[in-house]
Amino acid sequence: QVQLVESGGGLVQPGESLTLSCAASTTSGRIRSINSWNWYRQVPGKEREVVAGGTSGGFTDYSDFAKGRFTVSADNAANMVYLQMNNLQPEDTAVYLCNVDVTLVSGLIYNRVFWGKGTLVAVSS
Repeated sequence: QVQLVESGGGLVQPGESLTLSCAASTTSGRIRSINSWNWYRQVPGKEREVVAGGTSGGFTDYSDFAKGRFTVSADNAANMVYLQMNNLQPEDTAVYLCNVDVTLVSGLIYNRVFWGKGTLVAVSS
């Protein structure tokens, strides 16, 4: 199993920035690689929506609301995924969750997808 822990959320004013981090760890074997990653967000009562994603091959993609403001990245050596968010607006208020596809080595070599529990981003003046 892989544990994903998001951090970096908080309360900011409109126009400010935050960088979210997602740390992947395992107590069983080791993480060989993070192959792809996505950030989602969820507001209570609404469906979870994708924010941005990327792959180890260098591909990135963003939802329309994130283009030009958010940047997704990863540090495979550190098993970390990031979401840099600029010019935050009240409508960006949500719980942000990371989702990663990893290759694990624990006797066998296999791929799995895991979710974090999220970090709250609140944007208000």
